[in-house]
Amino acid sequence: MSDRDLAGLGSAHVEVEVDRIRAGVRERARDEVAEEVPVAFVYNGVPFAVMLASPLDLEDFAVGFSLTEGCIESAAEFGGVEVVPETNGYSVYVSVPKARSEALAKRHKSLAGRTGCGLCGEQMLENALRPAPPITHPGRFTVAALQKAIVALSGGQQLNLLTGAVHAAAWADAEGHVRYLREDVGRHNALDKLIGALNRAAVDASVGFAVVTSRASYEMVHKTAIAGIPMLAAVSAPTALAVRQAEAAGLTLVGFAREGRQTIYAHPARLQD
Repeated sequence: MSDRDLAGLGSAHVEVEVDRIRAGVRERARDEVAEEVPVAFVYNGVPFAVMLASPLDLEDFAVGFSLTEGCIESAAEFGGVEVVPETNGYSVYVSVPKARSEALAKRHKSLAGRTGCGLCGEQMLENALRPAPPITHPGRFTVAALQKAIVALSGGQQLNLLTGAVHAAAWADAEGHVRYLREDVGRHNALDKLIGALNRAAVDASVGFAVVTSRASYEMVHKTAIAGIPMLAAVSAPTALAVRQAEAAGLTLVGFAREGRQTIYAHPARLQD
């Protein structure tokens, strides 16, 4: 079982009136819709970026985003976080070493991020395409463990079961048991939240693998490598840039990871029959 439960999901969905048509019959009904709000990250009092996200697990989001966006180099540099509700969203105030905030001021993003868009607003090419750190943990996983995690991922998406509109990212141990799962309207956000949760719980992420409900883009591979997770399995296809990034980082990349099937695009030796 993952660490997620139904508690705290209330702010992430709303009930709306809809016209539902089935088999040619129209009826007035009520439906659950995923919430999406601006989340502003402010480092040492200086605004850095605004992301559209689900208003869940924002402390996890702050830690994961800070690590995978290079705002800090390690969780040890994360001084604390305060989540402040605003009229139209949330401000997330993060404390980091002074040198970090000064570097962020020079690299500050000029555009608000779309939902889960990790590259939106980057002003320089070198900031957009950063080399991923190498995966040093050998890690060996079985197809059976991956299949177990795929099934658990589907059943653990509680917000998506209500709304049908959000992505999930999960971390499973070597036996395929999903231990942590996070959801968000943005796929990058869900992965950032997962990475933040693992860091906050001091979990050794290298002894398990990640499973996500989206395609495997460059950013998803990059974030996984930064977290030290040796394998990323996505339910949809990877991009060519993601495959190249995974090859360079030593990360096992699996696409079309669904019940009874998977395609390994990079470092296949880590996933054993």
